[in-house]
Amino acid sequence: MSKITVIASFYPKEDKHNNVREILFSMINPTRLEEGNELYNLYEENNAKGESKSFHLFEIYKDSKALDIHRNTTHYKDYRSKIIDLLSKPIEVKVLSPIDIK
Repeated sequence: MSKITVIASFYPKEDKHNNVREILFSMINPTRLEEGNELYNLYEENNAKGESKSFHLFEIYKDSKALDIHRNTTHYKDYRSKIIDLLSKPIEVKVLSPIDIK
């Protein structure tokens, strides 16, 4: 089985940036403690004025089973139930399988 990389993008509603940031931040420690998680990093994209525009998670799991386990954790289900109404559009999730990585 090969590693699975996930890129998830979040676009908060105008007045919900801090709420979205807080929810995403709450996912970092519990996810990094999952046995199959190898990397879980949160990034922020800023507009030309330096204001937060969007958030992006970059995640690596040891295999697809580890990703499935992640998606069935209490912290994952809790964050999903809280964050949806705070976003201006649906979460963009890309699940990538490696072809040639180093």
